[in-house]
Amino acid sequence: MKRRDLLKSGLALGSGLAMAGHSGIVQAAVGTAPVTFPKGFLWGVATAAYQVEGGARDGGRGPSIWDTFSHTPGKTKNGDTGDVADDSFHRWREDIALMTQLGVDSYRFSIAWSRIQPTGRGPANVQGLDYYKRLVDGLLEAGIRPFPTLYHWDLPQALEDAGGWPNRDTADRMTDYALIMAEALADRVTAWSVLNEVKTFTQAGYWDGGMAPGRKEPLAFLKATHVANIANANAFHALKAVNSKVQVGSAYDCANCFPATDSEADKAAAVRWDKLINLWYLQATLTGTYPELLPADRQAELLGWRAGDEARLKVPLDFVGINYYSGWRVWDEPKGNGIPNLNTRAEWAWSPRSIGKSDFGWDIDPPGIHQILKRMQQLTGSIPIEITENGIADNTPPGPDGRIHDVRRIAYLRAHLKELRRAIDDGVPVRAYHLWSLLDNFEWAAGYSQRFGIVHVDFEHGQKRSPRDSAYWYANVIKQNAVA
Repeated sequence: MKRRDLLKSGLALGSGLAMAGHSGIVQAAVGTAPVTFPKGFLWGVATAAYQVEGGARDGGRGPSIWDTFSHTPGKTKNGDTGDVADDSFHRWREDIALMTQLGVDSYRFSIAWSRIQPTGRGPANVQGLDYYKRLVDGLLEAGIRPFPTLYHWDLPQALEDAGGWPNRDTADRMTDYALIMAEALADRVTAWSVLNEVKTFTQAGYWDGGMAPGRKEPLAFLKATHVANIANANAFHALKAVNSKVQVGSAYDCANCFPATDSEADKAAAVRWDKLINLWYLQATLTGTYPELLPADRQAELLGWRAGDEARLKVPLDFVGINYYSGWRVWDEPKGNGIPNLNTRAEWAWSPRSIGKSDFGWDIDPPGIHQILKRMQQLTGSIPIEITENGIADNTPPGPDGRIHDVRRIAYLRAHLKELRRAIDDGVPVRAYHLWSLLDNFEWAAGYSQRFGIVHVDFEHGQKRSPRDSAYWYANVIKQNAVA
């Protein structure tokens, strides 16, 4: 489909949404004046390596913790794996063509560590490097900013076998990996994100066990947070050492924390939870210190702190990536939860302002993106912010005409983008928005049951790509630099 046809379709969708007749999120998103974004604002889409690449055994790639986890019975819905996923390892040209049609400015993707270093250490796998060089060159030729994330949850299995993120050596291995990627691509990749959602891959991977590597060890989780924060700083320095002009940041999943009741105990619990999920990682990176949460006389022991770690942690990020989806409801939990002093119980994807739920069951709270950006600005100040993920699982099937009329996704995006613009008006220095996701993909433990893509992928028939109505709508947003 030609780009002008996409734009024409987007205009038609934009004018017709108000008549869609859906309640909740759709009604909340229509009937307001259009808003224009600042000149030079970057519009993008996002994916992650294990979720879209496939080619699990191609090109010298080694196994990651997600290969192991997804092949373990009972760990993912329907036993789904990322072995093939969207087959982007082979179909990357087609994906760039889709982005070109959309008119996006920036493509946030991740690099599979085990495709570069099959065991997480040693020399680079040339075939893996060549794949990412081709991808980056293709993006540049299309006029799209390549925006790679070095680590999006797929630790080489060999490093997990050696202790994983709780093992301090992993931070040193991250340094070597970052140097390899910088030497290969820092001459033409100007913006890098080091880690994606440290909170999630440490908490879900080592504390509650719901994601790879599936460990349920609260104290190992604490050490993992500290090692990952050190690894983030190490990679920052490695990238800058190769090219001091590149911009380096990381992506943090941030969420508003709401006390479950008006009790003072629940209010205090919400403050503690906010410290852990919103400040624990970014504050450590920007200041070299952690928020007051753990027992002061045990913090060094619990984290594996060493002399000089304050200086090791602290780096001046060039930008901060924010991923936003929903909020947390938090209760006080006197009996504890395995983390000293935390004493909370929390429910993810909940908001008292909810105007509906996604097909994943996540509460939809558009004003929440404004609220969390203002909250995080208290820490980040004038550092530029990029929205590195925001989107909704909407499993609307194709209609009788063969098109996928995902009006709820369009309404979700419209509402969040208008709240994002309100945050910019209120002084938050947001310079980019990356929609999650370009493609339907392997949604981690949920397998292929949830569809986040503005492009539908037919996993049963050769990964055929079909733009949804939301893709046409987003193309028009990009063209106009405005949301109607």
